Amino acid sequence: MHFVYVLRCSDDSLYTGYTTDVERRVAEHDAGEGAKYTRGRTPVELVHVESYDSKSAAMSREYEIKQLSRRQKLDLIDQS
Repeated sequence: MHFVYVLRCSDDSLYTGYTTDVERRVAEHDAGEGAKYTRGRTPVELVHVESYDSKSAAMSREYEIKQLSRRQKLDLIDQS
């Protein structure tokens, strides 16, 4: 399985990413080993996850979510 996830960072910003193991990836972000963006914004909170059968579908969805406005991302989180 392939996953797209959204994190809420300690500064209330939102980060969207892709992984094959959500728990591991969130732990990496919290440990400062994740994306450069989240390193100074820990702790992070997992607020949204979507699963896909293919990497290409997940990566396409990650791109779509990254193009959303903050308001649209918050609406997406509220729906999950």
